[in-house]
Amino acid sequence: MHDYNFIDLFAGCGGLSLGLINAGFEGVFAIEKTEDAFKTLKHNLCDKKKAFSWPNWLPCQHMTTSDLLANHKSDLENLKDKVFLIAGGPPCQGFSFAGLRNPDDPRNRLTEEYIKIVSIVRPKMLLLENVRGFQVAFRETAKEPYSEKVSKLLDKKGYKVFKNMISAAEFGVPQLRHRFIMVAIRKDCLSKKLKKYSDNDILDLILHNAKLQKKEWGLKSVTVGDAISDLELSGKNKIPCVDCKGFNQLQYEQPTKLNPYLKIMRKGLKKNEMPNSLRLAKHKENTLKRYEYILEHAQKGCAVNSTIKEKVNFKKHCLSVLSPDKISNTITTIPEDTLHYKEARILTARETARIQSFPDWFEFQGRYTTGGPRRKFECPRYTQIGNAVPPLMAETLGKFIINLAESELNYE
Repeated sequence: MHDYNFIDLFAGCGGLSLGLINAGFEGVFAIEKTEDAFKTLKHNLCDKKKAFSWPNWLPCQHMTTSDLLANHKSDLENLKDKVFLIAGGPPCQGFSFAGLRNPDDPRNRLTEEYIKIVSIVRPKMLLLENVRGFQVAFRETAKEPYSEKVSKLLDKKGYKVFKNMISAAEFGVPQLRHRFIMVAIRKDCLSKKLKKYSDNDILDLILHNAKLQKKEWGLKSVTVGDAISDLELSGKNKIPCVDCKGFNQLQYEQPTKLNPYLKIMRKGLKKNEMPNSLRLAKHKENTLKRYEYILEHAQKGCAVNSTIKEKVNFKKHCLSVLSPDKISNTITTIPEDTLHYKEARILTARETARIQSFPDWFEFQGRYTTGGPRRKFECPRYTQIGNAVPPLMAETLGKFIINLAESELNYE
């Protein structure tokens, strides 16, 4: 066995880090720009869990990859060949089909900083996650997809790149969530067998590992109902929200029998111990009536059609109603995109976290939502959750990487 450690770049609130840690990796450090998201990561993975061997030379605070390169380049050079994995999902808004897909979005260029850090540290392996649009060319420029540019740059840096699309549902996450996954291996670590592998060979191995992991967890096809039915309001008391004055939340009561998914979500907590982020929205009367109508007439598990939205003068473009018997569409950073399958309300932040496969002990920090000019500077809980890599997906990918390293990597 070798030491499996990692650096997480563009770490968000820690979904990817949490999964890798659960897979058997040790964190070196994580870089995240936004204060709120970093507070969540630090609270859970540095304070509650001592999952990082954080170096003395690096402040344990939010910062950018630009800060890291500008202020700690010599320290990074001292890590050369001492880090097994660099993981990271550079901000994807410029590539996302849910956004404006702006080829000049400055966040797109953060991937280049990722590659600079890779070239200094020279880890044995890389793991990069991004949105589907990362491998689709911008129409405005008719150039190759950014994923191809990244692959070519990494090839020049001495890495063999494997890339493909995959759905979070393959990993036991109750959500469709198609994502671009890239695994890269330093060429001097490649076995003869790996040198001949294609993108699809690696994808087959990942999916095989995912099947084995789901079997170990006792998971089959996890539905939204499996994930959040214990968080329904019916039969439960409302109490003042413990972390947001002026709002209510439900009084959590754990089911007598937990399904396999809830066993994972509730692991480490006492019976009836409440997770955080259970705040209920305060919908205005006209909003509540719209939601009641939509809930009664819309098809569950699908986007709400224009006829129904016109009937209630609902102008929002994206809106879907969950089905308890299906997986969810991709959880976004906007809570108003999704309605509960049974109750006329948006989901709580904890419900979105459950659908993203965050365990209940994981506590989110900061505001719940943010509006107006603050959006440029803050990263509220719903945004942290919607931007995260699902931890169960990350854990299986981490175990796949360790298995591959144990069986196929050349360490000489």
